[in-house]
Amino acid sequence: MTSPSSPAISASTAPYGAFVLRVTLGVTFLAHFALKLFVFTPAGTAAYFGSLGLPPALAYASMAAEFLGGLALITGFKARAVALALIPLLVGTIVTVHGANGFFFNAPGGGWEYPAFWSIALLVQALIGDGAFALSPTLRKA
Repeated sequence: MTSPSSPAISASTAPYGAFVLRVTLGVTFLAHFALKLFVFTPAGTAAYFGSLGLPPALAYASMAAEFLGGLALITGFKARAVALALIPLLVGTIVTVHGANGFFFNAPGGGWEYPAFWSIALLVQALIGDGAFALSPTLRKA
């Protein structure tokens, strides 16, 4: 049990929690980029986007967002803005790919549970800030 003088969430450890969340989100975006690059290939990813009725060129924009956004999150470069900017990418996957498959991600074709959770985690990151070891605060001091 905590007392008012010892809050459950310490101001001294919260930046480290934000850091762990930020790096986890960034690594996950890089993993999804790597899947598209090395497994599906950029051309295959573009063809898949086309099969969904989306412009195939959007696949390359999506891959760039995953790569650059992942790096920005990992390093803490403008993490709040990057987290917000990546939410529409995940909402797009819900609308175009996963939404019709039901909620649970273990449904055939994958439901919208995982991209929805990922979107909320990005929103939380934007709300709590960059956290510890972020590049952006370092740049502001220079």
